[in-house]
Amino acid sequence: MRAVVIDQGELHVLERPDPEAGPGEAVVAVCAAGLNAADLLQRRGHYPAPPGWPVDVPGMEFSGRVLSVGEGVDDALIGTRVCGIVGGGAQATRVLVPAAHLMAVPDSVDLTVAGAFCEAFVTAYDALVLRAGLVGGQRLLVSGASGGVGNAAVQIGRLVGAHVIAVTRHVDHRAALEDLGADEVIDLAEVSTLDPVDVVLELVGAAHLSLALGRLAPFATVVVIGVSGGGAKVEVNLLGLMAARATLTGSTLRSRPAAEKTDLIARCADALLGPLAHGQLRVPLASRFALEDVDEAYEYFSRPGKFGKVALVVPGQR
Repeated sequence: MRAVVIDQGELHVLERPDPEAGPGEAVVAVCAAGLNAADLLQRRGHYPAPPGWPVDVPGMEFSGRVLSVGEGVDDALIGTRVCGIVGGGAQATRVLVPAAHLMAVPDSVDLTVAGAFCEAFVTAYDALVLRAGLVGGQRLLVSGASGGVGNAAVQIGRLVGAHVIAVTRHVDHRAALEDLGADEVIDLAEVSTLDPVDVVLELVGAAHLSLALGRLAPFATVVVIGVSGGGAKVEVNLLGLMAARATLTGSTLRSRPAAEKTDLIARCADALLGPLAHGQLRVPLASRFALEDVDEAYEYFSRPGKFGKVALVVPGQR
């Protein structure tokens, strides 16, 4: 197989041995692999893969067709269209994955699009529905709404019937966010003028969170899942947090135990695959690149101003 390999901060596409499925595992011929901020961090040596995953091949989400399965996995899975999450190794022509961490890709969904679905939507669903308990009628504030997880959060908020407020720095993204389901689209300066919100999904970090903490409704929940460009440290008014009887929590997906991921994938499949199949959920792609053009893909991904996800595509895989 060919794989993107990190070597002292440089990216190379090299030949690697084909993986073999062990008990409970599947090998997938990759069609597309979404890029994420974690990939940039791993390239810089700041976010190593969890134990048991490739240490030098990045990529945490993918789509493709199942090539082979190991003991204990139904052979009927072979040949099916799937997407999934892994602790690493997805930016390759083959990926080894626990079979329980796969989702079936609906026939109506393009496999390239599906390659950029899982990480964003599973992360957003876990944070909003399972951790914050978001329900219809609540007010949801999403920072960094122009990115992949932000796009997913806006749509999941709309899906459950919340009033969605999307924060973006880019005026030209406002119409696209409204099209995804945002009821209001504002910039950072407008956060301090909002009526109180029930749930905050924090993707930017200190620059946004310091403002959002002042707009909490009683019993609000703040879930921090990113600090992209906004700083990792913020001063918290504990008296305000106490007065609101609010909950401040955080989450990551990559390093969770396999059993926890299995449960999460099953919940997300039940909740999200139907809406995805019927076009109620979409994965906006800012751009797509061939696997061999990985340097250009990472350079593009690192630029500000994108809307949606970036995908690496394996030519010829469909």
